[in-house]
Amino acid sequence: MSLQRPTDPDPYSLLPEVPSFTLTSKDAPADEQLALTHVYSGMGAGGDNRSPQLSWEGFPAETQSFVVTCFDPDAPIPGGFWHWTLVDVPADVAELPTDAGSATGSGVPAGAFQVPNDLGERAYAGAAPPPGDRPHRYLFAVLALDVPKLGVNDQVTPAVVNFTALNHTLARAVLSTTYEH
Repeated sequence: MSLQRPTDPDPYSLLPEVPSFTLTSKDAPADEQLALTHVYSGMGAGGDNRSPQLSWEGFPAETQSFVVTCFDPDAPIPGGFWHWTLVDVPADVAELPTDAGSATGSGVPAGAFQVPNDLGERAYAGAAPPPGDRPHRYLFAVLALDVPKLGVNDQVTPAVVNFTALNHTLARAVLSTTYEH
């Protein structure tokens, strides 16, 4: 079985169009390979499993909260792989420090919470594509929302968060990084 597959489209390009704003990272520059610091610590990936620093600007003035996610559309399973979902980030927060997605929750802004990633962990799960697979894209996204609280709890899936956020999204920022073993 060959692990070489065609690249799936950017899933955000398939969503209803909304204005964009700027998302950057001192730790994970756009279109560059993630450092081992941001690679998963298990499954033989050998990283430190620390979420990268993220900052954003240019979002709509009427933004009331944010959702922050990391998604791998190139995972060799139907539907991709959710690595991180942070909900109800207050509108006055426009930066997350390195390791904000730790399992301890110590870097999560007050009032925000993490939902389980596709490994079942309420934390950031770093990059861990199968060895020998093509480079995977890790899409960090920040959704600017028109509500202060999304109305979900920390038991829901990332898919439920994103579906619920769909009709509340004022603007979206996406930063694409890569990783391969």
